[in-house]
Amino acid sequence: MLPPGTETLIANALQEDIGEGDHSTVATIPANAKGAARLLVKDSGVIAGVELAEAIAHHLDPDLTLRVYILDGALVNKGDVAFNILGSARSILTVERVLLNYMQRMSGIATLTSRFVSAVEGTGCKVLDTRKTTPGLRALEKWAVRIGGGQNHREGLYDMVMIKDNHSDLAGGIHVAIMRVRAYLQDRNKDLRIEVETRNLKEVSEVLETGGIDRIMLDNFTPELMREAVKLINGLYETEASGGITLATARSYAETGVDFISVGALTHSVPSLDLSLKAI
Repeated sequence: MLPPGTETLIANALQEDIGEGDHSTVATIPANAKGAARLLVKDSGVIAGVELAEAIAHHLDPDLTLRVYILDGALVNKGDVAFNILGSARSILTVERVLLNYMQRMSGIATLTSRFVSAVEGTGCKVLDTRKTTPGLRALEKWAVRIGGGQNHREGLYDMVMIKDNHSDLAGGIHVAIMRVRAYLQDRNKDLRIEVETRNLKEVSEVLETGGIDRIMLDNFTPELMREAVKLINGLYETEASGGITLATARSYAETGVDFISVGALTHSVPSLDLSLKAI
């Protein structure tokens, strides 16, 4: 199911690309010409954005038809064909770039997410994204994370309270920050989960002494120190590892017993999956 607001994103992306008209296509292709093209995979990974591609095609031209062979979330290899698109030759050419831009980005995110999920398989640890997303594309990028087997962290600043280091420092300490948040939520009758970022075992202990939260983030801990922190927390609260975790180190963190690892790289620096739309 398309995330809320996707139709607006599609409309804006098509307007950005087409402007006053696709002069190259209109000049070279007769208005009544029919055509077909295939979505060709040129690398190995996880495909994402097939459902979105269909929505993009239908937004531009309701008469375009997609014959889908590979669904979102499937593993793909070079040479695979995800779908064929048939209909107006002009419409196929005009929709090509927007369709590919979204699919390549989403597939890259899903692919990297899947690799992180595989890296921690069997540990019970879950892979989370972050708010380090492309402005305006957060819903689609978080959708791609789910397609890749990961889970979403908070959607934005509004659906969870996260007391980060800057909040604590500017508030006058972790204890003060937590108490203010609890009072704020009670005064406004809001039921939001509370997560607190910690930088060392002393701060973990301070959170435990204060209480009244839901999750403790262990930021930039080594695996050895994280194991100590998880033991100290002893299941009282959820635990989340964060800060520079890579595919090479993910399992060592997951094996500490931490509940989640959050990886900003899933969305802020992921390479796109190589895809192309080729006429047939």
